[in-house]
Parts: sequence; structure tokens; C-alpha cells
Amino acid sequence: MSRTMNRRQALFGMFGLGGTTAATLAIPAIATASEHPEHPVAPPDAVAMLFDSTLCTGCRACMPACNEANGLAPDTLVTGGLWDLPLDLNAQTKNIIKLYQEPEAQGFVFVKRQCMHCLDPACVTGCPFGSLKKNDWGAVTWNSSLCIGCRYCEVACPFDVPKFQWNKWNPEIVKCEFCFDQRLQKDQQPACTAACPTGAVIFGKRVDLLTNAKERVTATPDKYFENRVYGEHEAGGTQVLYLSHVPFEKIGLPTLGPTSLGHYATKVTSVLYKFLSGPILVAGLLGVVIKRNWNRHEAERPQREKDTGLQDQL
Repeated sequence: MSRTMNRRQALFGMFGLGGTTAATLAIPAIATASEHPEHPVAPPDAVAMLFDSTLCTGCRACMPACNEANGLAPDTLVTGGLWDLPLDLNAQTKNIIKLYQEPEAQGFVFVKRQCMHCLDPACVTGCPFGSLKKNDWGAVTWNSSLCIGCRYCEVACPFDVPKFQWNKWNPEIVKCEFCFDQRLQKDQQPACTAACPTGAVIFGKRVDLLTNAKERVTATPDKYFENRVYGEHEAGGTQVLYLSHVPFEKIGLPTLGPTSLGHYATKVTSVLYKFLSGPILVAGLLGVVIKRNWNRHEAERPQREKDTGLQDQL
């Protein structure tokens, strides 16, 4: 009898919860190009990071600080469990210092990589159910309760930042969130900028850091590549800004135009989600019908068992 009841409860949970979920699942809002201008403007309180490659010594103090603040285990796969040495951003690494060295040359440069927190993020536009959101001060954060694991964000991001936890039974999307919950909302700067001993990466308002960066370029015009700030205009602008003395593409920053990728993405998602809404609505209606029939079955079951003398197999 207990096995029958367990099966009955499991099926009821599956149909009951599934029906309710399908019926109440929010159909994705269809974004339009007008909501994503070609050249977005950062709000006055938008925060940012400024990384200057000429000041980074490669100490990697920012990496364990990030891990500690975000509860991430060290990535010791390459070293056989000896020390934290990730090769790139991954499912347990939100922030990394990488080395670029010219082939057969003495010169080298360190670069810090993490989420760029675009002014109009392609990952947010591409997310069907809004699990990625442009939050207060411009931080791009992830909400586990809305994520369906489609990984569209991984495809959409031009900087190859979001990572999926393939080794977890309940996987998450892993990316820098400006330590939004852990520090930013407590009036603390992100862990990585707080830990940097040389000031290679600093935190503040985007408008102030952009001014700071341009002042550095003006003061030493031959020091920085093309005398410009990466992230001022790329992909509509980002909230992580870079100064580098080597070409940006050599340190892993793609060459992008000034148009917001979110503006481009709406042309795809507006079509995709329009056709996705129909199947979701049908699934919701089917869930309601299944649950109604199940409730009727449960109501009639005791009398039917009494009349036939047979136990219900469900």
C-alpha cells in the first residue's frame, strides 16, 4: 500500500506542480529595438572598474579575494590539487589574471578578465525568462529561480564570460556580478579591487573612471595603445574599462563596433520568443487539463475501490 501511495504522491506532485508551473509560467517579454538603443547612455550612478595593464604585476591577489567573497572553491585541476591555477574563466572562477607574451620576444603583459557588465548586455537580452538582469548601479546579476539552463547567455556574450556548471546536478551560471550581494549592497567595493596592491584595477563611478583614464592617456600619450579606453564605446559601452600598452585583441578583448549588441539581439529574440510563446501557452493549458482530470480521479477513487474491491494501481 505504501508503494502505491508513494507512486500516487509522486505522480500528483509531477502533474500538480508541473501543471501549475506550466500554467503560471511567464511568457517571455518580447523586447523591441526601441528598448535597446544603438548607443546606450550609462546612468549617473553606474559603477565601473578601470584596469591599467601597465600597473598590473600579476600577483593575482584579486583571484583568491574573489573566490572567498563568492564562496568559490580553488581550481586546482591543473596542479593536481596543490594550488589555485585556473587556465581561464570557468564554472568556479569569476575573475582571472592572464599572461600574454609576444612569441619569441621578451615583452609580456598581464590582463584581468571578468564580466564586462555591458551597458546593454547581450546576455540579458538573450535570456528568455529574465534570469540575468541589469541591476542597481549597472551590475549584471543572475537569478537561479528564473534560469532554465538554456545557456543562451553563453552564446550571446561576445566576451565569452558566462560559464555553466556541467559537473553539478543543479548547475548554475557563473560570472562576475560586481560582488553585488556580498559587498556592493553593503557599500563595499568588489573584493578584487579592494585586494589589488598596486591600483592596477580600481572601482568607482563609470563617469569618474572614464575621466581618470582619459587623463592618464593625455598625460602620457605614447604609453597606451591607440590612446583610447577600451569599453567606452565597444558594444555600446561597458562598465569594465581597460587601458593597455599592447593591442587590445592580443589580451583577449575582441574588436567590436559602437552599436549595442542588445540592439542587434532584439532582432533575433523578438522572432524567437514570439514563436516560443505559443508552445508555452499550449503546455500550460495541457497542465491545467491534466491536473483537473487527476483531481477528479482522486475524488472518485475511494468509491470505485469500494465498488470493485480492487486497489487503484496509481
